[in-house]
Amino acid sequence: MNSITDVGGILVGHHHRLDPDATMGAGWARGVTVVLPPPGTVGAVDCRGGAPGSRETDLLDPVSSVRYVDAVLIAGGSAYGLAAADGIMTWLEERDRGVTMGGGVVPIVPGAVIFDLDVGEWSHRPTAEFGYAACRAASTDVAVGTVGVGVGARAGVLKGGVGTASTTLASGVTVGALVAVNSAGNVIDRATGLPWLSYLADELGLTAPPAEQIAVLTELEPPLSSLNTAVAVVATDATLSPAACRQVASTAHDGLARSIRPAHTPVDGDMVFTLATGAVEVAPPADTPAAFSPETPLVTAVGAAAADCVARAVLVAVIAAESVAGIPTYRDLLPGAFERADHDTKRSDGEERR
Repeated sequence: MNSITDVGGILVGHHHRLDPDATMGAGWARGVTVVLPPPGTVGAVDCRGGAPGSRETDLLDPVSSVRYVDAVLIAGGSAYGLAAADGIMTWLEERDRGVTMGGGVVPIVPGAVIFDLDVGEWSHRPTAEFGYAACRAASTDVAVGTVGVGVGARAGVLKGGVGTASTTLASGVTVGALVAVNSAGNVIDRATGLPWLSYLADELGLTAPPAEQIAVLTELEPPLSSLNTAVAVVATDATLSPAACRQVASTAHDGLARSIRPAHTPVDGDMVFTLATGAVEVAPPADTPAAFSPETPLVTAVGAAAADCVARAVLVAVIAAESVAGIPTYRDLLPGAFERADHDTKRSDGEERR
């Protein structure tokens, strides 16, 4: 499905409130997205942005005692949105998921937030009910664009959202990513009207839009908000240690840097989580130097694939986004970029009918 849920056992759930007439400072435009891994999933995180809003990330340090992650939250509402994790914990506790203690379980739910309080009414923020509802809605079908945490997101001068992508390595390991794009930087080159990564434009059938459409994009003023963030969750079915997951998260940040310019700024809280379910074991090549960790070759391959998936997921989020509160979308502002893709789709449909 070209989705993070191509990694076996991974589920994704969205929940949001979005008023059809939501405008800046009025109405609801807030949501959350949760990634639910299978029991026994190892996790780690790497933060590169200068303004993160997060929960339980210290617990994901490889030197910490707890290895497993029960869910990852990405929420709108800035730091207020972290309240949604309480609902996720309740949902997990009802299913006996978490660290087993004397009197019950303690679910491990790290999370991060995006700043979207200037879209919709400031006082409308995700609550515990949002987190619980997102868990209840979790499935292998992942909606993209203006859903979940993406309803109030921006991507530079354009509407942001949620995107996902996946790939399978020659070893049989699957790698997937889900990204909430609310970046200070732009995903689209304002000089060409195309993504910064030209190979993604080719892959998605995009073509250079007319000059008059590019001119409209160029004239757009940057958003008033200086508080942003792109948050990614990378998942793999490979067997990895917490330290290896941390290295994958670090490498996966390259996907943000390639697809968003600038990324990792002082006003972004850019963060990448990595989840490894451990369903697939890959033996190290015989020529792996004895001084290296045996995980080194696999971590290198998974990290490179994760960066590619993150970059594709970023673009998927922006392409699929629908306008909220008057924030322009890529598809509406530069329809000429999709002429080749639309033509190929119609031609394919025609061939199928014949």
